[in-house]
Amino acid sequence: MSAALLNHWDALKAQADRLLATPLAGLASGVDHVSRCMLTLDNLHFVFARQRIDQSALERLLALAGDAGVQERLQALMDGETVNTTESRAALHSALRFGGATGASAKEARAAALEVRVRMELLTEQLAASAVTDIVSVGIGGSDLGPRLVVDALREHHEGRFRVHFIGNVDGSGAHRLLPTLDPKRTAVILVSKSFSTQETHLNGQILRQWLGDDSRFFAVTSKPQAAAEIGVAPERILPMWDWVGGRYSLWSAVGWSARLALGADRWDALLEGAAALDAHALNAPLAKNLPVLHGLLAIWNRNFLGYASHAILPYDERLGLLPDHLQQVVMESLGKSVRHDGTPVTYETVPVLWGGTGTSSQHSFFQALHQGTEVVPADFIGVVRPDHPHRENHQALLANLLAQMEALASGSQSDNAHRCYAGGRPSSLILLDSLDPYSLGMLLALYEHSVFVQSVLWGINAFDQWGVELGKRLANELLPALRGEGEAGDAISRELVKLVRGVALRS
Repeated sequence: MSAALLNHWDALKAQADRLLATPLAGLASGVDHVSRCMLTLDNLHFVFARQRIDQSALERLLALAGDAGVQERLQALMDGETVNTTESRAALHSALRFGGATGASAKEARAAALEVRVRMELLTEQLAASAVTDIVSVGIGGSDLGPRLVVDALREHHEGRFRVHFIGNVDGSGAHRLLPTLDPKRTAVILVSKSFSTQETHLNGQILRQWLGDDSRFFAVTSKPQAAAEIGVAPERILPMWDWVGGRYSLWSAVGWSARLALGADRWDALLEGAAALDAHALNAPLAKNLPVLHGLLAIWNRNFLGYASHAILPYDERLGLLPDHLQQVVMESLGKSVRHDGTPVTYETVPVLWGGTGTSSQHSFFQALHQGTEVVPADFIGVVRPDHPHRENHQALLANLLAQMEALASGSQSDNAHRCYAGGRPSSLILLDSLDPYSLGMLLALYEHSVFVQSVLWGINAFDQWGVELGKRLANELLPALRGEGEAGDAISRELVKLVRGVALRS
């Protein structure tokens, strides 16, 4: 970290010490506080009036972002420069939805994305003209979580031509439960795997291919078309993806074909347009008015200067129930790093533990810990103003609970009975959508993607590799033969556990 950035870092630590001694409610004084702490883009509103920060600390954070070159790095990201330094790649997921970047690599990526979109639409037309009624998308991680979230969140916006189902986990229970509910002659299967070497996708793909009994409804999305062809997917039924799109950022590509099939062309376009609007905003808005920059800076502030080790995602809308799962991957796989771009260890904390659940259900489970536990957990509350149902009183109660929880966490309440005391001082932000439609969901997801990149810039880490997941995969491949009784593998404890598992299995 340069001397200039270290100076900002030291100054921010002093600001944090001052603000930790200041009641959170006291920072929210003045009639202009909310307007100073609110940004709006189209129908998305970001309000951070209940964060433990004041104008002085915010200005210092913005100065840190300026000297760290956040704006320039966002430009580099979207222009297609090599931001994934450990794999010598660009990270051009924005080119899948946004055509406003000026770099040559970005323009080439945009052209490739549009070409694949044409192919995807042709295959969609063929499916629509067939007897197929159900689509099973088989993938895991980034090949599953994003499309699954979109299909679930936008159920009221489905076109209705296809029913879409997902199988992700290697656990055979998913296929065992789903397949008896479907007719193989009216079902198409899409295998989604960037490398086409993912164990989960291969094993589930074998089950589905045998069940189909006919490869004519067997499709693949991959960057390794030859590998897909080797297991029986015809070349004309393979859609490409690219090394310059990471799995957790790949929803916007043919990886999202299942979501396109559920939504129809117009609503799929609206999803991409919402994300593109956020891309343009991230690229062009000044730092002080830039939604993902401010979101990312507040995450840095809470993690590094206020010392909060986890962060909650709290959507007050059942349709966004899968959002915490999706964001766990986007945030924790991207930012779960302990070395900088040059391989030197970081000297500060990086990613917080991200977790969460929907309100109001969560209020009756883990909110007790948020209010009275010993750990302070910052939170993003996510609300939707206009529902897609007619039950007005329910929705008003839902929003009342959202606003009440934010106030209660911030302000707390005192009592002569220690058990009834609420310390308060628990910060949160509000992301409010006018409605949950494809456009606003696209903006929401892109907001978090760019916030993650901003954080990675300030920490000097690579947000686009995921070497940490590889060791467990390798060991699993080594242990699999041992579970079949073919020799030994693993350390002493693993070998004993293999014996235990095999002993139980042989008795069944």
